[in-house]
Amino acid sequence: MSDTSATPIEAMSMMDHLRELRMRLIRSVLAVGISTLVLLAFYDQLKNLLTRPYTNLCARRPDFHCDGSLFSLGPLDGFTARMRVCVYGGLVLALPIILWQIWRFIVPALSKREKNYAVPFITSSVLLFCFGSYLAYWTLDKALEFLISWSGSDVTQAYQVTKYINLVVMMMLAFGVGFLSPVLLVFLQLVSVVSPKTLIKQWRYAVMGIFVSAAVITPSGDPISMLALAIPLTILYLVAVLVGWLLTRRRTA
Repeated sequence: MSDTSATPIEAMSMMDHLRELRMRLIRSVLAVGISTLVLLAFYDQLKNLLTRPYTNLCARRPDFHCDGSLFSLGPLDGFTARMRVCVYGGLVLALPIILWQIWRFIVPALSKREKNYAVPFITSSVLLFCFGSYLAYWTLDKALEFLISWSGSDVTQAYQVTKYINLVVMMMLAFGVGFLSPVLLVFLQLVSVVSPKTLIKQWRYAVMGIFVSAAVITPSGDPISMLALAIPLTILYLVAVLVGWLLTRRRTA
């Protein structure tokens, strides 16, 4: 009798869980959609911001035979570039809401002490993502300079607008997502998936994995961008281990 009566309750609990997941997904998608619509009105400003490293490089290096112009090779190139910039930008603007929805979805499985970390986790995630994206943008002209220098002398640079925008946006997203790894490490330590002691013991493998991952996820593939991503991530790995140790030492005691 008890087993039979428990089944509907468990089924209802699962259905409630799925409904909540659907609600969180809908809210996240709406946040991205609204942010995208807002950025559509500021596309020209966004485009000028993304192309500034290239135009500055062309002005600084006349031997590269470029004037900072981008070319559309098809009738859909302009539309594709506009939508790509605004959708990715909308994703960044909606990041705090998305992170909050993720946190609200997993919070029932956490203890009362772990729930108190909501605001610090979301705030640090947003700041680290923005810092990583800015670092990618700051190193973009140096990465382009390295890549163009390998094309040889007397080679005119003519970039398709969709390919250039895709490279810049993907680099910023790759750096931003990569900089979220310390937050994940701290979270895994708090829920006892890994321990600070284990992370310290495996630091050599972690550093090697960071450099390999940086080489893989960097869209441009140049060593400047790879080092610009790998070195800060190595430092943040050690910081994440230290933060995890400070947060878990009381529980261990």
